[in-house]
Amino acid sequence: MSATRRQILARSGAVGAGIAFTGALSELFAGTAAAQSVGHTGYGPLVPDPNGLLDLPEGFRYQVLSREGDQLRSGEGQVPSNHDGMTALPGRHGRVHLVRNHENRHNGRIGVPTIAGLTYDPAAKGGCTSLTLGGRNKVLSERVAIAGTAVNCAGGPTPWGTWLTCEETEDKAGTNGYTKDHGFIFEVDGADPRRSGAVPLTAMGRFQHEAIAVDPKRGIVYETEDAFLKPFGLFYRFLPNKPLGGLGSLRAGGRLQAMRVPGVPDLSSIQETGACFEGVEWVDVPDPLAAQTPIRLQDFGPKGITHAQKLEGCYWGGKCVYFVSSFAHSAEGSAADHFGQIWRYDPSSRRLTLVIVFGPDTDIQLPGESPDNICLAPGGGLMVCEDGNGAQHVYGVTRRGEVYAMARNAQNIGTPEAPEWGEFAGVTFSPDGDTMYVNCYTPGTTFAVTGPWRG
Repeated sequence: MSATRRQILARSGAVGAGIAFTGALSELFAGTAAAQSVGHTGYGPLVPDPNGLLDLPEGFRYQVLSREGDQLRSGEGQVPSNHDGMTALPGRHGRVHLVRNHENRHNGRIGVPTIAGLTYDPAAKGGCTSLTLGGRNKVLSERVAIAGTAVNCAGGPTPWGTWLTCEETEDKAGTNGYTKDHGFIFEVDGADPRRSGAVPLTAMGRFQHEAIAVDPKRGIVYETEDAFLKPFGLFYRFLPNKPLGGLGSLRAGGRLQAMRVPGVPDLSSIQETGACFEGVEWVDVPDPLAAQTPIRLQDFGPKGITHAQKLEGCYWGGKCVYFVSSFAHSAEGSAADHFGQIWRYDPSSRRLTLVIVFGPDTDIQLPGESPDNICLAPGGGLMVCEDGNGAQHVYGVTRRGEVYAMARNAQNIGTPEAPEWGEFAGVTFSPDGDTMYVNCYTPGTTFAVTGPWRG
């Protein structure tokens, strides 16, 4: 523990790092069902799967809901490749609409089938598919939800029950064979995709989008930019002209702004959990469509703007928005190194706080590498998708900061001599909290995991 961190703990009145950390992590669950339950130490060791798909703790079981290359139940074509971000939206009569991104680039192995009325750019292979699930996670339907988009990485749900899917690219028409500009957000209705169509929400900016979170009271949409090469990405907010207006309301436009933390040009320079910054500023983006210059390179005035490497996960909890920087490498231009940060922004007080730092000699030591997709677990704690080399896991993180393995990808896509495993993505829970859904990126596989979840 550094002297600076000890001073922080002393000022907080804490008597130990565990207590201070528990308080910080509990902030993530304020106002949620998870806030009512206590943390625990996991579910025991992972049991090797005899079928070689997914290793889970004893007492848990999985169902394979969908695999790339199989036929979509709609008959529209094959299940596309590169399963990524995902959400589970409540449907009528207890059904669940599972909306899943496909992060296909121009050379993706199996593209999302192009469907009339649901396709933005016929030359692009990304998009979303939607599965409707009944009781016991029975797949009732599986179909294309949007097509002709590119590099659909993550996104986020809206308070009115749709999914905002994000393109993680800045490719323009004429690049990689595309016929239209890319780098936008699109709204997807999982229950009836034809209601949403394939309309880019251009006022929300054209950049390397990763994820979004919506303030359920104000209707403000927060957006992360996943740029891992310098100049790094920005953290944005979108002020809609029709906040909380329901399906299609974001097409009415609004104002895009980027976050400026006075005196902090690079968030990686902040290393101490609990570091707090008052008076966060929001600066209008000069050209949201980035017609000539990427937004992160545009002129934000003499005070500049605040950057961060690998801004990825973004979600709303309680009265605040949380966002993730997956890693920072000084060798690549960051001000300092870390293996993941979680930041909290309170819009009421305009205060930004570093809640968690992952990595050696910090709050949480993941056995693997950097955190990517993160979600709140109904029983308390976080579920974290690992994104790195070697074996790939979904890790649980308790409210006390203890880390345990929840799942391990057993699908070897390498060789027996040089094994390789695809990353996990899109971890999310059913509306009733009884099922964890998660994707294996490669080979594209969507799992439903059930068992003795502690509530």
